[in-house]
Amino acid sequence: MIPIALDPARIMLGLAGRGAALRRRLATLRAGNARQLVLFSDEPGIRDALHSNGATNDGIARHDRLPQPADLAGLDVLRIAGLPQAVAAPMAAAARAHGVLVNVEDQADLCDFHSVAEIRRGDLLLTVSTGGRSPRLAGRIRARLERQFDPEWAARVGELAALRQRWRGEKNSMAEVSALTDAVLTSAGWLG
Repeated sequence: MIPIALDPARIMLGLAGRGAALRRRLATLRAGNARQLVLFSDEPGIRDALHSNGATNDGIARHDRLPQPADLAGLDVLRIAGLPQAVAAPMAAAARAHGVLVNVEDQADLCDFHSVAEIRRGDLLLTVSTGGRSPRLAGRIRARLERQFDPEWAARVGELAALRQRWRGEKNSMAEVSALTDAVLTSAGWLG
């Protein structure tokens, strides 16, 4: 596995599916600030269900159907959630024919990449992956990290970012900025 973090402002994401799996994946993508997102679902009432959970459009294009092959051409990444293999497999193949990276939730043999267990604390993103081999293990490790890195870390990252910007403005070298960061981390006791 090769870990990467995608900038959602630079890629066009597609999400296709039904049910709770679709809703979970949509929530994850929204948490990652995905704004160039095309949502495909033929589930009756999906729009109402999404809006009843406090969701707003956020620039998300919605289609009350599953994607057609032509819909896939403009995507960079397609996530498929909550669809049976008989529906997901041809959709994944059509997406790949357009050069789209595909993830089919819980169907590793159809995936170009795997989802990670994640913890978000503002700009701090911690991830755990088992390469799709044991999602439960990744989830348990994620739960442990959630306790260790509580929501307070969002403010800490902001504080360190402001200090880093000041130190860089003072023409400190990268080695000096690293040493100053270590000094703050040690004096604050943030990492034990």
